[in-house]
Amino acid sequence: MKHDRGQRKMREGFVVSDSMDKTVVVACERLKRQPVYKRVIRRTTKLVAHDEENRCRIGDKVRIMETRPLSRTKRWRVVEVIAGER
Repeated sequence: MKHDRGQRKMREGFVVSDSMDKTVVVACERLKRQPVYKRVIRRTTKLVAHDEENRCRIGDKVRIMETRPLSRTKRWRVVEVIAGER
């Protein structure tokens, strides 16, 4: 019997910290419209992601995927490095 995992959330963002071993912090930006004044506001969320080969560096654009909890704060893993330094 085969179990499908379903669609997992994917995000893109920039690495803002790589000082930990096999772990990076990724800043993901989204645009949100202010309800009253209709101005578009940029919101940033920092996500902690698993980087098995320590290949990510600060400034790299990466794609991350939601996964099972790997530690107290890690719930994402790096799928690919899209671009190097900004």
